[in-house]
Amino acid sequence: MSGRGWKFLLIGSLVLNVFMIGGVAGGAYQWFIAHGRTTVAAQPQPRALRFAAEGLSAQRQQQFVDALKAARRDARPYAREGREERREVLRLLSAPQLDRAALDTALNRTREADIALRSRVEQSVADFAATLSPDERAKFAEGLRERGQWRIAQAQQQAQQGKQAQQQLQQKQADEPASE
Repeated sequence: MSGRGWKFLLIGSLVLNVFMIGGVAGGAYQWFIAHGRTTVAAQPQPRALRFAAEGLSAQRQQQFVDALKAARRDARPYAREGREERREVLRLLSAPQLDRAALDTALNRTREADIALRSRVEQSVADFAATLSPDERAKFAEGLRERGQWRIAQAQQQAQQGKQAQQQLQQKQADEPASE
């Protein structure tokens, strides 16, 4: 190969290397930008009931998780019955002729199974709370307020407070004698 051929090969190799380095650097930059956004962004607070004990010690958290697992294990027949009854409700609803009495019966059985399941879980929460000290119970109640079935959204609290204030105002106006 002549000297001129080597020059073209060297220049081509340099151009290709600069292109490759730029591509790798650009890809790395994009990757870091994308990962930086997901780690910096506020992660949503977990809403599952098992996270209600996060303010407690690790040992207490594990006790709560174990109690929930046991309650759900004991309530599996109710969960299964509820699923089967919901399937029955859907079957009855999709039938050519609506059998209202059978539909009402299936809905009642579904509701009863759901109530039994929820009762078991709520009872396990109450049993766990009975083992806590007053300070731990206050932290646990705060966790339940933020997560789980007893979660109260701030907007709901404000709306409820607004309704109470409005009712008090109406009551006060009704109690005042008319001055006309």
